[in-house]
Amino acid sequence: QVELVDSGGDSVQAGGSLRLSCKVSGRTFNIYNLGWFRQAPGKEYEFVGTILWRHEITYYSDAVKGRFTISRDSAKNTAYLQMNSLKPEDTAVYYCAVRIEGTTAQSWGDAQAYGYRGQGTQVTVSS
Repeated sequence: QVELVDSGGDSVQAGGSLRLSCKVSGRTFNIYNLGWFRQAPGKEYEFVGTILWRHEITYYSDAVKGRFTISRDSAKNTAYLQMNSLKPEDTAVYYCAVRIEGTTAQSWGDAQAYGYRGQGTQVTVSS
């Protein structure tokens, strides 16, 4: 069992920055990767990016590449999503989720492959 608590959401103006946190606890030793997803009202659940838990290699969606950065503090078992140059279209509830080793995925953004997810944190970007 893995527990995730995501936090850090807020309301900001366009061009601003926010850092989201995802505290991971429980059976973390068999985590393969941690992903960030988001969902805006009336829109589909969207992959934002991911970090490989052991190697800290990151991958991002085209929508956020160059603006968002995922990192991890192994001592704190916490992952971060640094979001810069925010746009109104980044407004959404953001979720962190983990995929366990041995779980098959079609792609980094295959949400079905992530077996555990945080409760979500709201990010609102105003123009």
